[in-house]
Parts: sequence; C-alpha cells; structure tokens
Amino acid sequence: MSGRSETRILEGRTWDDFCDRLREAGKVVMHGPANPFDRAEGFRYLSRITRAALQTFVEHADPLAPVLQRVVHETAKMGADNPDNFYFNAAIRGTERYRVYGNRGSVHYLSFSTMVGHYGQGAAMPPSGSLDASQMTIADDGSFEIILSVDEPEGAANWLPMKPESGTLIVRQTRLDPAAETLADIHIEPVGGVGETTPVTAKTIDEGLTQSGNLVYFAAAMFASWANGFEAHANELPEFDRDRAKMAGGDPNIVYYHSYWKLGPDEALVIDATPPPCDHWNFQLNNHWMESLDYRYFRIHVNSKTAAYRDDGSVRIVVAHEDPGVPNWIQTVGHERGTMCFRWVRAEEHPQPRTRVVPLRDVAALD
Repeated sequence: MSGRSETRILEGRTWDDFCDRLREAGKVVMHGPANPFDRAEGFRYLSRITRAALQTFVEHADPLAPVLQRVVHETAKMGADNPDNFYFNAAIRGTERYRVYGNRGSVHYLSFSTMVGHYGQGAAMPPSGSLDASQMTIADDGSFEIILSVDEPEGAANWLPMKPESGTLIVRQTRLDPAAETLADIHIEPVGGVGETTPVTAKTIDEGLTQSGNLVYFAAAMFASWANGFEAHANELPEFDRDRAKMAGGDPNIVYYHSYWKLGPDEALVIDATPPPCDHWNFQLNNHWMESLDYRYFRIHVNSKTAAYRDDGSVRIVVAHEDPGVPNWIQTVGHERGTMCFRWVRAEEHPQPRTRVVPLRDVAALD
C-alpha cells in the first residue's frame, strides 16, 4: 500500500486526483440555482469545506495524537449547521482507547458521539455511540472523564462506546444564551497519553488529500441533493427521516424538520408551533447550500430561550425580507430562497410546525 502511495505522490497523481475531485464538486454548484448570487455562494461554500477538509484530513488526521478542532463554525458551514452550537471533531480509531476529560462549564447542552468512518470515505457516517451530560457522572466542580472504547471498561465513571470501524468523535455544545453560558473545556488523548506522533509519509498525504477531495465532493453532492428534494415541499416543515439524519451524523436526541423556503419581495413565511416538553428547540434559516446564514450579524435563528412566546405558550416565527414589526422576525439577509430547519431536542412529542405564506403587509394583523 505504501508503495502505491509513493508512486502516486512521485508522479503527482495524488494532487491531480484531488483537483479532479474539486472539479467534480464544482459541477454540483453548476447544477444548482442558475443565478449569480446563489452560484457565488456555492463556490464560496466549496472553498470553505475544502479548508475544513484539509484541516481535518491533512493537518489533524492522526488518531494517535487526536486534536479537538472546530471544523464547522462561523465561516465554514455544512448540513444546516446549528448557530447555537459549538462543534468539535477529532480523529479516532476504534481499535484504540481514549480519555476525554475537562470541565463541563455551564453550556446548556453537551453531547458526545462516535461515528463510523467519516465524510472523507463516503456520504454516510452512522453513529457508533452517544452520551450527553444528563447521562454523565460529573464532579461538583464540573470536572469529568469519559473513556472511549469498544468494550465497556471496568470502573469507568462515563463510557462512550465505539465500534472497531469508528473514525470520528463529534462534540456538540449548545448555548441558548451565549452571554450567560460558559463553554465546556474539553481535551482528548489516547489512554496512556500521546507518544510520538505519526510522521508525514507518502501514505498519509496520499490518503489525506484523497479524503479531503472526497469530503468536498460527497458533502456538496449529498446536501445539494437534500436541498433539491426539499423544494418539493417548499414553505412547509415536514419531519425529516430520523434514520437518514443519524446516518448523516445527526444527534440521536434531535428530531429535525428540514425544508426549503422561497419568498417574493412582499411575502412572509409565518411559522406557528406549540413547543412540547423538551430540552430545547430552535429554528434557523439557511441558503440553498444548507449553510446557516450569517448569525454573527443578523437574526437568522431563534431558540427556546430567545423566542417571544404568546400567552398560550405557542410561538410564532416570521421569515421576511423586511421587518414586519412583530416578535421573532427572521431576516433573509438578501436571499430569495434557501433551506431551513426546525429542531426539537429530547422532546416528549414532535408536533409538525404549521406554516403559511402571507402578504407582508398582513402579518401584524394575523390572529
């Protein structure tokens, strides 16, 4: 295998194949909306996930020296990334054992998931284990330790299962009120500590660039396919298939409602829902490529903490290009279309949010 990699590196085929994969991903964008705005966002999207892929599979791919890194964040987005979340990923190997430790902080929701493989090997990333803070033993000072392994270790306070094929650890930290919540401080190391890191070889770079190109292509193709399918029920919010969500790396505690939205200049999308007993919920607006809109500067999402509720406990969310003068306005930030997502997290029931498109001028007068 190393001989093949050395040949590919020496002949430049590794780089050629990587560039060819990026070219294939470009065709995904070319099959998307045929207007300059959405296409420009599409190519920016590819540049962002290329950066994320290289960071993941070239810079921090060693499972013997794992690094918890933010691959998805404010300027690298994919798959309806949750604006309330801080995501951390690390490369792992199911045949090893790992120690994850740190301080829980005060973040509202903290979960850990091990996944089989990664997007660099294909479009699926099925779960192999999950654990969240509500299930964990945590010391009074907030400190904790989790053991990641295939077999449950004797005497471990917290165990996160893996399979021999596990290749990715995903940590989700959900802050509903960033000003009042402190992120968890989390570290990972192989049991016994990090020895000598794996040196750069023809094999590691051949595999890293191959997996990077695959992630860009597979992620772009998969989420573009989702967005195209969502257009069939534009401006509605049907429940997304739960098994499909898990296979794509979704949190097993979450029920998702993915869809598409399209609005004329004088229209508004009105979403009504009565939250069931749940840990929390949120709604967000994305572009066509399933990137969350820029939540750093605009109100493009709302959650169970930030929402304004009506007297009966229900919530009305209004998506519109201009401020309709009502609570829970979600800004479109210059977009005429895109995808959207509603989440119930650890809910006792999963009611479908009700939607309707109305003239913008009528929003304030609605019952």
